[in-house]
Amino acid sequence: MSRTALILGAGLGGLVAAEMLRKQLPAADRVIAIDRAAEHFFPPSLLWLLTGAREPADFTRPLSRLERRGVAFRQGQIVRIDPAARRVEAGGESFDADALIVALGAEYAPEAIPGLAEAGHNLYTLEGATAARDALAEFTGGRIVLLTAAPAYKCPAAPYEAALLVEDFLRRRGVRDATTLQFFAAEPQPMVVAGPEAGAAVRGLIEARGIAYHPQQQVSAVDAVSRRLTFAGGFMAQFDLLLYVPPHRAPAVVREAGLTNEAGWIPVDRHTLQTPFEGVFAIGDVTTIPLKMGRPLPKAGVFAHGQAETVAANIAHAWTGKGAPRRFDGYGMCFIEAGNGRAGIGKGDFYAEPTPQVEVRPPGLLWHAGKILYEKYWLYRRF
Repeated sequence: MSRTALILGAGLGGLVAAEMLRKQLPAADRVIAIDRAAEHFFPPSLLWLLTGAREPADFTRPLSRLERRGVAFRQGQIVRIDPAARRVEAGGESFDADALIVALGAEYAPEAIPGLAEAGHNLYTLEGATAARDALAEFTGGRIVLLTAAPAYKCPAAPYEAALLVEDFLRRRGVRDATTLQFFAAEPQPMVVAGPEAGAAVRGLIEARGIAYHPQQQVSAVDAVSRRLTFAGGFMAQFDLLLYVPPHRAPAVVREAGLTNEAGWIPVDRHTLQTPFEGVFAIGDVTTIPLKMGRPLPKAGVFAHGQAETVAANIAHAWTGKGAPRRFDGYGMCFIEAGNGRAGIGKGDFYAEPTPQVEVRPPGLLWHAGKILYEKYWLYRRF
């Protein structure tokens, strides 16, 4: 009897899940991936696009290439998920699954902050990073503001990396002295869940480069005409160029399916990624996993990757009896780009109690080279 594993979303976690399942399941079993986009892009490379070190074509690949690896790909908008029946409607088709993996990530909601989308550039989209790159290339001086518009967002290091890379870019162009750089953070410190020592290390990198850091500043409105930010409590700041990370939320189709909790994300078992529905799993940014410290596990590609491997191994074991059950352990790492051909690295056990145990190592040439190699490996390995 053949079975069908259905993966919703072909981002980092979805791709890993599809690949691992295809390798571990019999040829008669079907592995299907669905995504609304025709192309995959490697999100960490957006930072290099921002400062002109990459073009979009350097880190995008057609998802149709999944067919070469035995994964059936369907491009289409997912319009309905029935988790109880494990049935999905997408692109005018209906799909029934024996195992369903929801890997749809987080969607961006800049409209939640009045004026934000009109006033600045979203660092987390291909279009936004490209527009920001073009604006930086023409920038000759003035006020640049980097902003996190909500205290929780995916890839917690990314906006801080962006600030360091922008500062380095301006310095190399000879306009740094004519520019003021400010970072307004909705969160109390960089990489909050990683702990105070990791946060202090990243904040130290920011402030050492003359970037003014303003934590716990929740933006409430943006005026694109006067180029003014208004924060809760009435504080205001002016800008000439605004680069932002928008508020996040789970996709509407996930919320409408009854998969999310009161916080708006899919609750899962922290070790198996099982949802409350039998045979339905969720991985990556669309999930929420509470930690003992009182905050959820950060949304990051490294966790989506590990969760995908765990879910794929457990589905394969359940269907074939081969291998052994796996448990996601909450361990993760990320590079921290700092400019000038250097990067740091943060890594540790995020499931450690009472607080995550995370170490941040200072920037060096080795970690930057490691990130470049990983980018190349990812694109070659998956496509």
